[in-house]
Amino acid sequence: MASSLFFVPSFVRAFEKVASSKLGYKRLVIVQLSGGNDGLNTVVPFRNDLYYKERPTLGLAPKDIVKLTDEVGLHPSLTPLKRLYDSGYLSIINNVGYPNPNRSHFRSMDIWQTASNSNEYLQSGWVGRFLDEYATHPHWAIEIDESLSLAMKGNRLNAIATQDSKALYNLSNDPFFDRVHNSAHLSEHNLGYLYKSMIAAESSAKYIYETSKTVSSKKEYPQNSFAKQLKTTAQFINSYLDTRVYYTSLSGFDTHVNQLNTQKRLLGIYANSIEAFVEDLKANNTFKDTLILTFSEFGRRVKQNASVGTDHGTANNVFVIAENLNKPGLYNDIAGLDDLDNNGDLKFEIDFRAIYATVLGKWLQVNDEKVLNRSFKSLNFI
Repeated sequence: MASSLFFVPSFVRAFEKVASSKLGYKRLVIVQLSGGNDGLNTVVPFRNDLYYKERPTLGLAPKDIVKLTDEVGLHPSLTPLKRLYDSGYLSIINNVGYPNPNRSHFRSMDIWQTASNSNEYLQSGWVGRFLDEYATHPHWAIEIDESLSLAMKGNRLNAIATQDSKALYNLSNDPFFDRVHNSAHLSEHNLGYLYKSMIAAESSAKYIYETSKTVSSKKEYPQNSFAKQLKTTAQFINSYLDTRVYYTSLSGFDTHVNQLNTQKRLLGIYANSIEAFVEDLKANNTFKDTLILTFSEFGRRVKQNASVGTDHGTANNVFVIAENLNKPGLYNDIAGLDDLDNNGDLKFEIDFRAIYATVLGKWLQVNDEKVLNRSFKSLNFI
């Protein structure tokens, strides 16, 4: 399995094993639902007649809804999340978006990943800038993939991308590395970017592999690629890697056509995998220091389209999963379906960057304004 070695910083020191006295820091796990998940069929206002008027075919029957309150419930595939909800581990933040929303997948995802304004183009991601300011090692952030998302790229420091720590380690021992190391044209006083990057990759690969190989999960996960990402993440967390942020993703949510079956399948993959992941962390006493943040680049239109699907919308819901939430349950009400914007979309209430600011300031305990390049009022979910 391929792994990325080149999304690494331009400087590095040799790594030492993390002393046990330094363990216990907070970890953030980001889950990206790519394609624009339909939030209105995820957190459903099943008592609202307008919901069924606008979605005569797509509207989920009240008898199938996993009830949270007398007015709101979850998609039936999210039954595992209901168990987290009942345990006080889930906060659902509704109507999340940003001013002047963009309905392009690529542009909206860039906005979410860089924490930019809709008319602002940044080359660094919000996690990458966190690394720039605070990271002491390249592996402070790891994406469980072959390549890095923009969110994980800083101005001078990038995260590590890998799906398999052993594959990453084996790749770092390729003879090509030795040839570069032994090049007569490079020395400590004349280090090219590639040379320094390869040293960083080799050091991180060795540290990640040797630390995480001592732990193997006994928890049974669903058989899908997203669950495999989470299982790898759990292995890294449970081995106490000196890593603050993990990034995972599940794609396929662009449901313009025949949405019901596609979303049912994908939300089932998401919920069952997340439940296994939380149980794995709880069994290893690491859930208490882990926060899971799930987002999608935008929601869908309120009105269903002619292809029994939904088109690109704006505001959406965000899930926050953690052990000690200040406000578990529904953080706020779903936006009114009788008060849509001029395009027939839900009006956003909470800027997604306020969620980032809260996670940075309250959870990771850093200066969120320095990372986000501006100030956002923090929320009260943690």
